Amino acid sequence: MKYKILIAGKASSIIDEFFLRMNENFEIMTTSLWHDDILRHVKYFQPHMFLYCMYNESREDFNKMISLKYQLIKFRVYFGLFGAQTDVTDFERAAVNVADLVMVKPLTIDGIQSKIKAYLDMHNVASTPDLDKPSASTPASSPVANGGAAAAGQSTSDILAMITGTASSSRKHILIVDDDPRMLKMMKEQLHYKYDVATAVNGKVAMKFLESKHTDLILLDYEMPEEKGPDVLTKIRANQSTKNVPVIFLTGVTEKEKIQKALVLQPQGYLLKPIDRERLMETISKILEG
Repeated sequence: MKYKILIAGKASSIIDEFFLRMNENFEIMTTSLWHDDILRHVKYFQPHMFLYCMYNESREDFNKMISLKYQLIKFRVYFGLFGAQTDVTDFERAAVNVADLVMVKPLTIDGIQSKIKAYLDMHNVASTPDLDKPSASTPASSPVANGGAAAAGQSTSDILAMITGTASSSRKHILIVDDDPRMLKMMKEQLHYKYDVATAVNGKVAMKFLESKHTDLILLDYEMPEEKGPDVLTKIRANQSTKNVPVIFLTGVTEKEKIQKALVLQPQGYLLKPIDRERLMETISKILEG
């Protein structure tokens, strides 16, 4: 069986080389970076993987890919990423865990094709997905696998929602809101053994998530670009469906005035960074179980 790969990006020389040195394991088609064009090619070509070949892509391009990813998931199309280390690093900072397969230069075309084949073989991709029948399941390595996305096809310019963890009626759910991907990753690793965890990189994503999803507790960063934690908490308290959700502030802020501003909103907790794991778990336990 030949794997079908849909390719897009600004690294035109790499894309051309794919066609020139394509081996017997692949069928390849290119598309523009226009969102609707990609989706039309996905429905027509029915690829097993979408490969994003980067070369000095902008943050706007990254956001398009983030939005696209949640549509690819519905049809079990994997997301591959290839580029120079700096481009890959920038993308992963903006879109943590969005790519299923990450490949970094220097890597030959043969090497790239070998990695793609090995990845698809490992995930038992045996047939072309039926794109007319979206699956309720998602690629196992996807950041939204078993958790759902905030909303497929979101186009807000700075949106990124990472939803992780296995849903369980017996486990409490926690939403972490922080603009630092490293903090999100660290806290998710600390919490996911005991709780279902979803993460969001800003208030917009968090509020979008809360429109359709339930959470038992919100861990909210104080200092975020555009919209500060207190502003997000004000929206949470003003919303009828979320006003009673417990909120714990997470912040490195120690200025008295800022702390007082936050406390006026009556959060259920306030923890200073760097977060002490034992104190975090104890605080969460008291709120959710006590």
